[in-house]
Amino acid sequence: MLEYGLPFAFTVLVWWASTGAILYLDGLPRRTFPRTMIAMTLLAALAIWGMWYSSGQTTVAGAYCGFTCAILIWAWQEVAFLLGYLTGSRRTPCPEGARGWRRARYAFDAVAHHELALVFLAIAVVLATWDRPNHTGLWTYLVLWTMRQSAKLNVFLGVRNLNADFLPEHLKYLQTYFVRAPMNPLLPVSVAAATLVAVPLWLAATAPGASAFTVASTTLVASLLSLAILEHLLLVLPLPAERLWSWGMRSHEATRRAKAALRAAAPTPADVPIVAAIVPPPARH
Repeated sequence: MLEYGLPFAFTVLVWWASTGAILYLDGLPRRTFPRTMIAMTLLAALAIWGMWYSSGQTTVAGAYCGFTCAILIWAWQEVAFLLGYLTGSRRTPCPEGARGWRRARYAFDAVAHHELALVFLAIAVVLATWDRPNHTGLWTYLVLWTMRQSAKLNVFLGVRNLNADFLPEHLKYLQTYFVRAPMNPLLPVSVAAATLVAVPLWLAATAPGASAFTVASTTLVASLLSLAILEHLLLVLPLPAERLWSWGMRSHEATRRAKAALRAAAPTPADVPIVAAIVPPPARH
């Protein structure tokens, strides 16, 4: 059981830790954003090289490396989005009264650049693994991409838990494109379709005679897909899922307190006449 338990535990740890780390980074003061983006870009470039290198190795280490590199590449676009570098052409709340396809178009405009970045990253991942025997990184990225698109559509159509607290202050306008509802017709379809893919993956991982590489690779991908299914269920279950990453949200709270302190120390409107009286107006000629 260790050959299944280790990749499963590794996937859970990476999923939990990477999500919390990203939330922590986007909650820091905005002056830190350029340094964060530069560091993540260098890390993503290294991850693309690592995926290319590991995709030629059908070993357990190669499976873990490809999986981890895909997570790092995915983390780059998550950070770029949450820091506000890759969002969309519309950076304002959804207009009141927008319904149907009009609202859908506005919502897409709000994240269009992010969606385009996902396509370019997918192309980079495909090229890095093209005609190579180890596709762990490719399948990992495809699971992340597909399930994230599904989650976005479900949040757009309506779910109980919007996880709006995860958004930094500069992206709060995106909440206006979400809908809070007990359920929407797409969510059961999303969970069922993902389950139909996850079950064969688990069967392949546990098949008699499967090589150590196949077990590790397939278990990593199947575990990630299973966690994505769980995330979909948490969108509608009455559970405080945000507590899983409360440690990552501490930076958000610290930044909010710092901003509140600055506002409290700023001159009030009552102080303005006093300042105006002390500082004479410029002379007119």
